[in-house]
Amino acid sequence: MVLGSYKTAICARAADQDILAKSQDGGIVTQLFAFALEEGIIDGAVVAGPGDEPFKPEPIVATTRAELLEARGTRYTICPNMSMIKEATRSYGLDKVGIVGTPCQIQALRKAQLYPVGMRSVPDKIALALGIFCMENFPYQGLEAMVEDLCNVKMESAVKMDIGKGKFSVYTERGAVSQIPLKLTHKFEQGGCHVCLDYVANLADVSTGSVGTPDGWSTVFVRTKVGEDVWGKAIEAGYFETKDIADVKPGLDLVTKLANEKISKNQKTIEERAAFKNLRNPYL
Repeated sequence: MVLGSYKTAICARAADQDILAKSQDGGIVTQLFAFALEEGIIDGAVVAGPGDEPFKPEPIVATTRAELLEARGTRYTICPNMSMIKEATRSYGLDKVGIVGTPCQIQALRKAQLYPVGMRSVPDKIALALGIFCMENFPYQGLEAMVEDLCNVKMESAVKMDIGKGKFSVYTERGAVSQIPLKLTHKFEQGGCHVCLDYVANLADVSTGSVGTPDGWSTVFVRTKVGEDVWGKAIEAGYFETKDIADVKPGLDLVTKLANEKISKNQKTIEERAAFKNLRNPYL
């Protein structure tokens, strides 16, 4: 199943207006971690915080609401969140860790839990894993070229970036919006993204993304018992506004379409690489 196993799918957004104000879409990750932190479900969360350069994230261990708020928004370049898990459990002494990641990072997390080589006493301290939808990612130099050379916007002037409706968009501090067709961004993609067969973070406790829901809202898949428990408590406490996913447009049909497109395209890449590897050099 291209959308992975899940217990329920919902259209949702954060009820906290402070969180929603500067979040990428529905503020799901920030709001859910804030709730989990306040309720003692986690002691802290590994998130993509601001780095030394604009839109170049660095992994941080957020142990306060203020630190979670600093990490709001999407940065379309990889942030090595997995590298901070040991730091969270050992240097910070956390016993219940939350972590957010792209599908590939959540896969790495689950592998580490199954085969904890070099991760002794760490895997059992993962209390909540949140995944984000991802079609592709960009090295920072590529992102910089897209923004400055193609969109004609200085990185330090950008306040938000977004991918949707076939376009890559950059929003500036003066309210201007610069857009380019997505087809112009493909040459900047990370090579590893072309062999990934997971669009919706199948192995997360809860995964989320903007695709399928109206602007300002997010699609949410609650996948595991852990996710179901935390999500249910957050809903009961009034931390989210929700709508039936069947009542919104474009709905899960679009999520399914894009998941299928990623899998089909990348499966071809995998097959092409396998065929190339198996070619014999006629001159040997």
